[in-house]
Amino acid sequence: MATVVIMPKQGQSVESCILTELHKKKGDSVAVGDLLFAYETDKASFEELAQASGVVLEVFFANGDEIPVLSNVMVIGIEGESIAELAPTSAPTTTTAATTTTAADSDVQPSAVKKEGESALSAQASALNSQGISPRAKALAEKEAVSVAALRGTGPNGRVIERDVQTAVAALPKMTPLAKIVARETGATAATGSGLAGRAKSGDLSAPQNTACAPDSEVKPLSNMRKLIAKAMHASLQNSAQLTHHLSADARRLMELRKAVKKAVDNGYPTNITLNDMVCFAVIRALKKFPQVNAHFLGDSVRLFGKVHLALAVDTERGLMVPVVKNADDLSIQGLANQLKAVAAACKKGSIDPDLLSAEAASFTVSNLGSYGVEMFTPVINLPQVAILGVNAIVPRPKDLGNGVYGFVPHLGLSLTYDHRALDGGEATKFLKQVANEVEALNFEL
Repeated sequence: MATVVIMPKQGQSVESCILTELHKKKGDSVAVGDLLFAYETDKASFEELAQASGVVLEVFFANGDEIPVLSNVMVIGIEGESIAELAPTSAPTTTTAATTTTAADSDVQPSAVKKEGESALSAQASALNSQGISPRAKALAEKEAVSVAALRGTGPNGRVIERDVQTAVAALPKMTPLAKIVARETGATAATGSGLAGRAKSGDLSAPQNTACAPDSEVKPLSNMRKLIAKAMHASLQNSAQLTHHLSADARRLMELRKAVKKAVDNGYPTNITLNDMVCFAVIRALKKFPQVNAHFLGDSVRLFGKVHLALAVDTERGLMVPVVKNADDLSIQGLANQLKAVAAACKKGSIDPDLLSAEAASFTVSNLGSYGVEMFTPVINLPQVAILGVNAIVPRPKDLGNGVYGFVPHLGLSLTYDHRALDGGEATKFLKQVANEVEALNFEL
């Protein structure tokens, strides 16, 4: 009996995945455990292994296609088996553009339109075949008269995928059928439309721009991940009352511990505990003393956490990710350092569990820009969390050393952004001061 391979659902919020690379094609032999295909969500990448042996009877999608989760991707079975009933309804299909005229373009004879349309479709198909483009993107480009040559692909290896065409379509006015044909034939575009409901007629089209006089800018579509980050940051600032307090902590103790760690590592200690690990350890201790900060604001109520689920902002090639270390308050400094390194590495590799990237999974977040030399910044809260701590660079500041003696002492900058709906300024300030105290009094055994 034929075995269907579906697109797995990775995380509760994932609705579709992009097929990045097919490792088996129609007619290939498959053994249990063979790599079938690679795919990615908006923030992580995965590989699908064969659970059955046989022959690949059909592959319903191509590299770069965006596939709804739980859709049939391919079928494995015995050669000759019927698989007609297993084709997914979401599989890409080829469409053709309408070739009839409308009242807005009635000055052109239907026969001429048909002949011109056939020629245009042929030219467009030739252009499309020379590009790296997925079948679904190709069909949509043909239908909407989008010039593929002008698109920049966001798929694997720069391949044009469906969302690239959708972005281009959204930026253009709707066109009459004749205008679409002329656009395919000549490559002309329309900035505005004078037809019914703002539709662009053939007379509204302008000749394609001479690339020798091209502008010094380009419109580049956002990646799925960038769109999600933008949406989350805008929603955070739009839907909460955010305020940031800045304070610094004497970092001499922190730097002494860092020197001790380096020496211990040279002598065989297994974990390189960084300054960021130490700050996170101090934050956890402070959160246990201020449970109202280790919380989610729910509008008319507050969820207080008995455990600390600490999230850490991680910069990756694909964008900012914020993975969480669950039950971080149960870990030693060494265990915390290992867990923070593990989730950061998984983010950079693209193999992080999507559920660990949810803002709801964390009770508090730390964002460290100190390594970039940033001395002060305003981090944005990951709602529904009530606060986020920004960690800044260590810089020398004057301090009273006693007996009227002043000197420059290294200080670690700390920036706490909190939701004023959930916390008062006094509470936030006391918590921030407690973090500083924990940093200054930090102690652990190697």
